Amino acid sequence: MTPAIDQLLKDIKKKQFAAVYLLHGDESYYIDKIADELEKAVVPEAEKGFNQLIAFGKDTDVGAVLNMARRYPFMGDRQLVLVKEAQDIGGFKDKASQNLLEDYVLKPLPSTVLVLCHKGAFDERKSLPKAFAQKGVLLQSKRLYDDKVPNWIGDYCRQQNAKVSLKAIQMLFDYIGNDLKRLAGEIDKVLINLKPGEEISAETVERLVGISKEYNVFELQKALTQRDVVKSNRIVDYFSRNPKDNPLPPMLILLYQFFAKVLMVQASRDQSEKGLASLLGVNPYFVKDYMLAARAYPLWKVAAIIHAIRQADGLCKGINAPTINEGEILKELVFNVLH
Repeated sequence: MTPAIDQLLKDIKKKQFAAVYLLHGDESYYIDKIADELEKAVVPEAEKGFNQLIAFGKDTDVGAVLNMARRYPFMGDRQLVLVKEAQDIGGFKDKASQNLLEDYVLKPLPSTVLVLCHKGAFDERKSLPKAFAQKGVLLQSKRLYDDKVPNWIGDYCRQQNAKVSLKAIQMLFDYIGNDLKRLAGEIDKVLINLKPGEEISAETVERLVGISKEYNVFELQKALTQRDVVKSNRIVDYFSRNPKDNPLPPMLILLYQFFAKVLMVQASRDQSEKGLASLLGVNPYFVKDYMLAARAYPLWKVAAIIHAIRQADGLCKGINAPTINEGEILKELVFNVLH
């Protein structure tokens, strides 16, 4: 969480509200979180029925939003006008409509808290976002880079007063990726099922997030690293018989990311765990996995594996092979990796 977002959430909890908010960016998690907190805090529960107006952009237009914002609260001190998916507001992209909205933002009604949740980045060089920055809150929620996500997972768990192992963090990241909303949901699901004081372990993640303990992409990756032909083929056979639970595209992404980092290890002059951890953007605890794979496969072979993964991705998308199924693609890929 950035300092700006952290401070904004603290202000909301203290009931220190701005008159206007423009929340925008590629990471919807924080936009939704801030909007949820404003929904809880701006208007008392007893007044929400008539002083809290929530709309979706596709169901309204700039004129309607302005009419709602200029309305006075009914038997209360404040009203909330919250527009989700604001990028879809009718007329929102028209210069004339933006000018009308800008005029309101520069002279907002003190008793209204107007919030626009814009999914996707808004050009902050334009006069409308500058008006929000001048009279209220302009906040961009940027998608986290992959190397920042493990730290985010650890911070999120600590905020929930939960301990989490490094292996569990890496497993959550590898399995879910940088989708913060889904990560938060899966972590919350795990926390509900934990005993007081229990740590979130890799075994807990396997059990509660729906990752098979024996047959999952992490075990396949481990088997490939150890060049264990029997175990690799056993896992691939299981995936082939259960394609709905083990779709190939996410698997290819994880394998590509792993072997791309193995290639980086082989090309690095600094072979210390600390140096490699910095280069790969991972915790030093996991560097040994990449070093083991780097020793198991020569440089030319790793390059060939990456090429094979790219070919498998093409086949998966139907390029040059519209009839081959995902199980056959994976079997061919694993054969090419091991031989």
